[in-house]
Amino acid sequence: MTAHPLHVPPGPVDLDAIATDATPGYGGSKSDGKAALEGLGPELADLQERLFAEGRATGSRRRVLLVLQGMDTSGKGGTLRHTVGLVDPQGVRISSFKAPTADELAHDFLWRIRRAVPAPGYLGVFDRSHYEDVLIARVNELAAPEEIERRYDAINEFERELVEDGTVVLKCLLHISKDEQRERLLARLDNPEKYWKYEPGDIDARARWDDYRAAYELALERTNTAHAPWHVVPSDRKWFRNLAVGTLLLDALRGLDLGWPAADFDVDAERARLLASEAST
Repeated sequence: MTAHPLHVPPGPVDLDAIATDATPGYGGSKSDGKAALEGLGPELADLQERLFAEGRATGSRRRVLLVLQGMDTSGKGGTLRHTVGLVDPQGVRISSFKAPTADELAHDFLWRIRRAVPAPGYLGVFDRSHYEDVLIARVNELAAPEEIERRYDAINEFERELVEDGTVVLKCLLHISKDEQRERLLARLDNPEKYWKYEPGDIDARARWDDYRAAYELALERTNTAHAPWHVVPSDRKWFRNLAVGTLLLDALRGLDLGWPAADFDVDAERARLLASEAST
């Protein structure tokens, strides 16, 4: 499986032309896909630990930022549990952006986002992100049209700054169908253990499905850059969604060509000191 079939090509985006139940680049079964994801775990964990060690020991600025966007029930939480959960949590920073507070609204829309950028050495995850400010804001007319237009350029510049500062920006749209969303919402209403996941506002957003689809298409077109390209991940099949994001993340970490930081001390001398201290006790 390669990540390339998930890349969004330059130009206008038609999400209706991308099947939500497809498995681009992968021909295996559900059970094969689940096994393949587990198979990624050891290398993902190893490379993420190397990144963390590099940030702690060398002063490197490198880090990875995984941006997850998608309609309600598209599986952002599931991706965190099943894919990001394969690595050591001490090197992961997850940020979820809800409706901005009064304090946040007093600043530019990127103010709270900049504060959540992961530190060097970390795998950062944005569960929703700065894109809410050109999606919800556009659909619900929370900002003037000229302000929305300004934000596309501001996002591109912000992401360029991140990349130039050593950040790999990995952006994934979790792409589900309206029918699949209905089934997932019904599953929450049918199970008391999932009531906590249900929000009545989800129905309001669902009623504007076409408006959100158009907002996503425009956002992808305007912010699909060479330095921070978009990936559309078909997400009706949860197992494929998890595997696809895991593969993209593994490719991103492999691309950093990570090694282990060299010792900044005399290893033999420290070994001798340790053994000598044991002998004297």
